[in-house]
Amino acid sequence: MLRITTEKKRGKTTLSVEGKLAGPWVAALEQCWRERTAEEKFSVDLCGVSFIDAAGKALLKEIHQQGGKLIAEGCLNQAIVEEIAGPEGTHKTGCGGRKKGSHIIFYLAFFSLLVTPAALCAQGTTKPSDLPANAPTGVLRLTLDQAVSLALKQNTTAQIAVLTAAESVQDRNTARAALLPQGSLSVSDNVERINLAAFLGKPIPGFSEHIGPFQVFSAGPTFSAPVFDLTLFRRYQAARETANASKADSLSAREQVILLVVSQYIGTLRAVASVQASQSRVELAQALYDQAADLQKEGVGTGIDTLRANVELQNEKQTLLQAEDDRETSLYGLSRLLNLDPRQSIELADSLGFFDTPQPDVIWSIDSALKERQEWKSLQEQIKSAGLEKKASQESRLPKLDFNGNWAYEGASGTSGIPTYNYGANVSVPIFTGGRIHAEIVKADLEIRKLEQQRDDLRNQIALDVKTALINLDSARNQVQVANLGVQLSKEEVDQARDRFKAGVANNIEVIQAQDSLARANDNQIAALYRFNQARADYARSIGQMEKIYSK
Repeated sequence: MLRITTEKKRGKTTLSVEGKLAGPWVAALEQCWRERTAEEKFSVDLCGVSFIDAAGKALLKEIHQQGGKLIAEGCLNQAIVEEIAGPEGTHKTGCGGRKKGSHIIFYLAFFSLLVTPAALCAQGTTKPSDLPANAPTGVLRLTLDQAVSLALKQNTTAQIAVLTAAESVQDRNTARAALLPQGSLSVSDNVERINLAAFLGKPIPGFSEHIGPFQVFSAGPTFSAPVFDLTLFRRYQAARETANASKADSLSAREQVILLVVSQYIGTLRAVASVQASQSRVELAQALYDQAADLQKEGVGTGIDTLRANVELQNEKQTLLQAEDDRETSLYGLSRLLNLDPRQSIELADSLGFFDTPQPDVIWSIDSALKERQEWKSLQEQIKSAGLEKKASQESRLPKLDFNGNWAYEGASGTSGIPTYNYGANVSVPIFTGGRIHAEIVKADLEIRKLEQQRDDLRNQIALDVKTALINLDSARNQVQVANLGVQLSKEEVDQARDRFKAGVANNIEVIQAQDSLARANDNQIAALYRFNQARADYARSIGQMEKIYSK
């Protein structure tokens, strides 16, 4: 891998090179250099280069002869550059300024990041002013695993589900706080004037109508704590179960996002395979057209044969154009699911394949789904939360005991106060609530019954999902086998029809029909492979194993 970055500063151009200057990467550096040979001041920074082969040395020597300045770092690179340019023509950053093992650590860290060979020239033939500020460069090549991992990090639906679960955790913490002691600190400095007649209810002869003004200063803490309140405790338990349900919903959303990404990726692979098959058929149609034209020139074939071959060629080209449009549209859809920059180009690193696996057992699959499906876990937690809410309503009839008090420094001013305090325990028993408690109990009971109905429906839906996925998986497996045989037979039919036409035994109607049969067989094979891979994904989703299978 080689990375080349161009920097222009104060009329001077610097090519910063990182990686191996060897093999095909030498040509990449040479191309970037020749595009900038007109620059008056030009230098090549080799501080990030880990290896230079003979071809790289020859290129550096040519750059030096053309007036380029070589900048080296590290004993090895400095020795190579000194060999090319001499000690006086080399710009050094110093060999002794670093510890001896620093270069080895750098090289090991750098080589560990090498994934696929690619040469990147940061500017190429485009000026920096022509590009957006944060425009992505290059093509992002994704495997299915990488696409799923990227979606879990960036997909908006997955992120919203995580944030919703985090909100439920804070709701649980709020409910827990009601069970813990509370305290506050207050400071007040008031000036009061009291209407004595209003305070006593009538005026008193011989006394003033008011008292004051006088100043009251108070500062100190106030505290309270519930001692016995089952309603608060049940509501905390309910909030805890709701948080667990929200977490399960978040995981279910992740599973759904993975299914969407896998389905879109597989669909895009199908579109790519269709393009490849169409390209192959165009090449075959072109060869058959050329053959018909040659036979016509030799006087063996007829004009109608050439015309039919040309019509078939144009039809295949039209099909290819449509397949390319479908491929690009599918790639855009995948980019949208991954929440990528709209300017980022992507391509797929995998291809449609057939990996046969034993047909799973139906009963085992349903049992596994009821253990692993996050929707089922979420509904179970919701039923527990509703039951605790019902208990909270029932236990709100019980007495409540809490403790509260305050301590204050109180006086006519901040310097003349004395400590004062007030504390006590309160017991409250609801006697008449106007039917509120009964209504809350009935409502909680109705919520439980509704959730139980949803649970029964979900159980049936999970069983249906599993059974449908298994049927589709078995059917798709058989379709792949039949489609593979169909492609093989269609190819043989094309070869035989082509030989018969070349020998003059038959016209090219047989060839055109064989081409159509091959096209249908290719489409059937691609569709069968797509259905098989989609059926595998649907089965994994039905038993709640999407993230375990597709996220690595």
